Amino acid sequence: MVDTQDDPADGYVADLRANREEKDDFLAEHPQSPIPPEHREAFSGLEYFDPDPDYRVAASVAVHDDPEPVPMETTAGNEVRYVRIVTFAFELGGEDLELHGYKQRPDDDEEAVFVPFRDKTTGQESYRGGRYLELHPEDDLADGDVVTLDFNLAYSPFCAFSETFSCPLPPEENWLDVAVRAGERDWSPGE
Repeated sequence: MVDTQDDPADGYVADLRANREEKDDFLAEHPQSPIPPEHREAFSGLEYFDPDPDYRVAASVAVHDDPEPVPMETTAGNEVRYVRIVTFAFELGGEDLELHGYKQRPDDDEEAVFVPFRDKTTGQESYRGGRYLELHPEDDLADGDVVTLDFNLAYSPFCAFSETFSCPLPPEENWLDVAVRAGERDWSPGE
Protein backbone atom coordinates (compact mmCIF):
# COMPACT_ATOMS: atom_id res chain seq x y z
CA MET A 1 0.00 0.00 0.00
CA VAL A 2 1.30 3.46 -0.90
CA ASP A 3 1.14 6.15 1.76
CA THR A 4 -0.63 9.12 0.19
CA GLN A 5 -0.20 11.33 3.21
CA ASP A 6 1.60 14.60 2.53
CA ASP A 7 5.24 14.71 3.51
CA PRO A 8 5.54 17.25 6.39
CA ALA A 9 8.68 18.59 4.70
CA ASP A 10 6.60 19.45 1.61
CA GLY A 11 4.28 21.58 3.76
CA TYR A 12 7.27 23.27 5.36
CA VAL A 13 8.82 24.09 1.97
CA ALA A 14 5.48 25.41 0.66
CA ASP A 15 5.12 27.63 3.75
CA LEU A 16 8.71 28.84 3.38
CA ARG A 17 8.17 29.69 -0.30
CA ALA A 18 4.94 31.55 0.56
CA ASN A 19 6.81 33.52 3.25
CA ARG A 20 9.49 34.44 0.71
CA GLU A 21 6.90 35.55 -1.87
CA GLU A 22 5.23 37.74 0.75
CA LYS A 23 8.57 39.36 1.59
CA ASP A 24 9.36 39.91 -2.10
CA ASP A 25 5.95 41.58 -2.55
CA PHE A 26 6.67 43.86 0.42
CA LEU A 27 10.09 44.79 -0.93
CA ALA A 28 8.73 45.48 -4.41
CA GLU A 29 5.61 47.45 -3.51
CA HIS A 30 5.42 48.71 0.06
CA PRO A 31 6.15 52.40 0.70
CA GLN A 32 8.38 51.40 3.64
CA SER A 33 10.44 48.97 1.55
CA PRO A 34 14.18 49.40 2.13
CA ILE A 35 14.81 49.02 -1.61
CA PRO A 36 15.39 52.50 -3.03
CA PRO A 37 12.42 53.63 -5.17
CA GLU A 38 14.59 53.87 -8.29
CA HIS A 39 15.32 50.11 -8.06
CA ARG A 40 11.84 48.81 -7.18
CA GLU A 41 10.47 48.63 -10.71
CA ALA A 42 13.29 46.30 -11.79
CA PHE A 43 13.11 44.27 -8.56
CA SER A 44 11.99 40.72 -9.33
CA GLY A 45 12.57 39.14 -5.93
CA LEU A 46 15.44 38.18 -3.67
CA GLU A 47 17.78 35.29 -4.31
CA TYR A 48 17.59 32.52 -1.72
CA PHE A 49 19.47 29.37 -0.98
CA ASP A 50 17.26 26.34 -1.67
CA PRO A 51 15.16 25.25 1.32
CA ASP A 52 17.09 22.61 3.21
CA PRO A 53 15.73 20.83 6.30
CA ASP A 54 19.32 20.11 7.42
CA TYR A 55 19.55 23.81 8.30
CA ARG A 56 16.72 23.48 10.82
CA VAL A 57 18.70 22.52 13.89
CA ALA A 58 17.80 21.63 17.45
CA ALA A 59 19.66 23.95 19.80
CA SER A 60 20.00 23.54 23.55
CA VAL A 61 19.50 26.66 25.60
CA ALA A 62 21.75 28.12 28.29
CA VAL A 63 20.18 31.20 29.85
CA HIS A 64 22.36 34.00 31.21
CA ASP A 65 20.86 34.88 34.58
CA ASP A 66 22.98 38.01 34.79
CA PRO A 67 22.95 39.20 31.16
CA GLU A 68 26.11 40.94 30.05
CA PRO A 69 26.04 44.07 27.89
CA VAL A 70 27.42 43.59 24.38
CA PRO A 71 28.11 46.71 22.33
CA MET A 72 27.53 46.05 18.64
CA GLU A 73 29.00 48.17 15.92
CA THR A 74 26.59 49.32 13.25
CA THR A 75 26.92 49.89 9.53
CA ALA A 76 26.80 53.64 10.30
CA GLY A 77 29.91 53.40 12.49
CA ASN A 78 28.28 53.97 15.87
CA GLU A 79 27.50 51.35 18.52
CA VAL A 80 24.23 50.04 19.89
CA ARG A 81 23.92 48.24 23.19
CA TYR A 82 22.40 44.80 23.51
CA VAL A 83 22.57 42.30 26.34
CA ARG A 84 23.50 38.64 25.87
CA ILE A 85 20.58 36.74 27.35
CA VAL A 86 21.03 33.22 26.01
CA THR A 87 23.48 30.86 24.30
CA PHE A 88 22.32 28.26 21.80
CA ALA A 89 24.46 25.13 21.34
CA PHE A 90 23.83 23.03 18.25
CA GLU A 91 25.39 20.83 15.61
CA LEU A 92 25.55 21.82 11.96
CA GLY A 93 27.38 19.88 9.28
CA GLY A 94 29.07 17.71 11.88
CA GLU A 95 30.42 20.75 13.79
CA ASP A 96 29.50 21.67 17.37
CA LEU A 97 28.63 25.37 17.31
CA GLU A 98 27.26 28.14 19.48
CA LEU A 99 25.38 31.34 18.80
CA HIS A 100 24.32 33.94 21.32
CA GLY A 101 20.92 35.59 21.48
CA TYR A 102 20.47 39.21 22.49
CA LYS A 103 17.85 41.76 23.46
CA GLN A 104 18.01 45.51 23.92
CA ARG A 105 15.39 45.29 26.66
CA PRO A 106 15.93 41.95 28.44
CA ASP A 107 12.78 42.25 30.55
CA ASP A 108 10.55 42.83 27.52
CA ASP A 109 8.77 39.54 26.80
CA GLU A 110 7.45 40.94 23.51
CA GLU A 111 10.91 41.65 22.09
CA ALA A 112 12.26 38.88 19.87
CA VAL A 113 15.52 37.15 20.69
CA PHE A 114 17.97 38.65 18.19
CA VAL A 115 20.57 36.26 16.72
CA PRO A 116 22.89 38.07 14.30
CA PHE A 117 25.60 35.95 12.72
CA ARG A 118 28.32 35.77 10.10
CA ASP A 119 29.42 32.59 8.40
CA LYS A 120 31.67 31.46 5.55
CA THR A 121 29.14 32.74 2.97
CA THR A 122 29.27 36.30 4.37
CA GLY A 123 30.57 38.71 1.77
CA GLN A 124 30.64 35.98 -0.86
CA GLU A 125 27.18 34.49 -1.26
CA SER A 126 25.35 36.42 1.44
CA TYR A 127 25.29 40.03 2.64
CA ARG A 128 28.74 41.32 3.69
CA GLY A 129 27.38 42.64 7.00
CA GLY A 130 26.01 39.29 8.15
CA ARG A 131 22.48 37.98 8.51
CA TYR A 132 19.89 37.76 11.26
CA LEU A 133 17.59 35.23 12.87
CA GLU A 134 14.82 36.14 15.29
CA LEU A 135 13.18 33.82 17.79
CA HIS A 136 9.79 34.42 19.34
CA PRO A 137 9.56 31.82 22.13
CA GLU A 138 6.08 31.33 23.53
CA ASP A 139 7.39 30.99 27.09
CA ASP A 140 10.47 32.16 28.96
CA LEU A 141 13.54 30.22 27.90
CA ALA A 142 15.12 28.01 30.57
CA ASP A 143 18.39 26.09 30.82
CA GLY A 144 18.13 22.81 28.99
CA ASP A 145 15.24 23.85 26.75
CA VAL A 146 15.57 22.82 23.13
CA VAL A 147 14.53 25.27 20.42
CA THR A 148 14.73 25.15 16.64
CA LEU A 149 17.14 27.49 14.90
CA ASP A 150 15.95 27.61 11.30
CA PHE A 151 18.67 29.05 9.11
CA ASN A 152 16.29 28.84 6.13
CA LEU A 153 14.76 31.96 7.74
CA ALA A 154 18.08 33.84 7.91
CA TYR A 155 17.58 37.27 6.44
CA SER A 156 19.61 40.29 5.45
CA PRO A 157 19.03 43.51 7.38
CA PHE A 158 17.59 46.61 5.69
CA CYS A 159 21.05 48.11 5.29
CA ALA A 160 21.76 45.37 2.71
CA PHE A 161 19.36 47.23 0.43
CA SER A 162 20.15 50.86 1.23
CA GLU A 163 22.91 52.71 3.08
CA THR A 164 20.28 55.02 4.58
CA PHE A 165 19.69 52.36 7.25
CA SER A 166 21.94 51.65 10.21
CA CYS A 167 22.08 47.99 11.23
CA PRO A 168 23.91 46.14 14.00
CA LEU A 169 26.82 43.99 12.84
CA PRO A 170 27.18 40.52 14.37
CA PRO A 171 29.73 40.55 17.18
CA GLU A 172 32.78 38.34 16.73
CA GLU A 173 31.39 35.81 19.20
CA ASN A 174 28.66 35.07 16.61
CA TRP A 175 30.98 34.42 13.67
CA LEU A 176 30.56 30.82 12.56
CA ASP A 177 33.47 28.98 10.97
CA VAL A 178 31.14 27.07 8.63
CA ALA A 179 29.18 27.98 5.50
CA VAL A 180 25.45 28.38 6.16
CA ARG A 181 23.94 27.96 2.70
CA ALA A 182 20.38 28.68 3.82
CA GLY A 183 18.17 31.74 3.89
CA GLU A 184 18.69 34.93 1.91
CA ARG A 185 21.55 35.38 -0.50
CA ASP A 186 23.23 38.69 -1.30
CA TRP A 187 21.25 41.30 -3.26
CA SER A 188 22.39 44.11 -5.48
CA PRO A 189 20.39 46.56 -7.60
CA GLY A 190 19.41 45.26 -10.99
CA GLU A 191 18.91 41.69 -9.78
